[in-house]
Amino acid sequence: MLDMLLDPSFLASVPRFVTPLLLAALGGAICERAGVFNIGLEGMMLTGAFAAVVGAYFAGSPYAGALLAALAGTAMGLVFAEFNLRRGGDAIVVSIAINLLAAGLTAFLLRAIFDANGAFNSPDIAGFGVIHIPLLRDVPVLGPLFSGQSPLFYLSLAAVVLLHLFFGRHRLGLRIRAAGENPAGLTAGGVSPNSVRLMALAMCGALCGLAGAQLSIANVNLFVENMSAGRGWIAVVAVLLTRGRPWPLLFITVLFGVVDSLSFRVQGLGMPQQFTDMMPYLATLIALTGLSWWHRRRQS
Repeated sequence: MLDMLLDPSFLASVPRFVTPLLLAALGGAICERAGVFNIGLEGMMLTGAFAAVVGAYFAGSPYAGALLAALAGTAMGLVFAEFNLRRGGDAIVVSIAINLLAAGLTAFLLRAIFDANGAFNSPDIAGFGVIHIPLLRDVPVLGPLFSGQSPLFYLSLAAVVLLHLFFGRHRLGLRIRAAGENPAGLTAGGVSPNSVRLMALAMCGALCGLAGAQLSIANVNLFVENMSAGRGWIAVVAVLLTRGRPWPLLFITVLFGVVDSLSFRVQGLGMPQQFTDMMPYLATLIALTGLSWWHRRRQS
């Protein structure tokens, strides 16, 4: 088993599973710190995955695809803000509506734009290449992990550092924290908590859109209906486990990414596919159970 975990091809696959989880979880962290209960990350990711394929196909550039994915995710964040912040809709209901809207809209647009059912694959989809880091690429263990990955992987790592600094030092970051921790104080300072939450939702949508771009034009060069496959829900769990703290988010998403990658490996050991498909979600349940037990111990 240890040989499997230290295999270079396995190590190289882990960041590809971690990146969409981490980007979506960082987006969810912004909402969490702003006091917005957003479980619509799945829909925002799926919308971004489809938009990335559209942009990469018609513009012939993965960067155009990633930009369109971020814009599409932002649009979904603004839809969330419209019905939750402006119209007073329940956050859970709006989140579920976002997820259902994304599933139906992407399936419809897949047929309308590409005349395809279920999936779209074309050599004209410009996917992200990998970035090899000199010297590091030849280092055992670290080389396969940190070299030869897509630009979005390095962006996600940078986002962890930047978001940590953003929450601690930037004016908007401090206002986002205030919107979640003390909205009355924010109002007393002449700032509307809902305007801050609107910006938080837009930022969350952009990061989730980039998470979807990693799925569709970095991990693979195609779009499949519902290809987010529950990763948005796992990102929600990561946010709940860490309370939106960027550094703990990094570690918990790495854990989930390792389990997700490992699930594909153990299929080769003769394990039933149903069990391997269940492994990431089983890890999520174990993590939630452990967190619940820890909270009860603290309160007793």
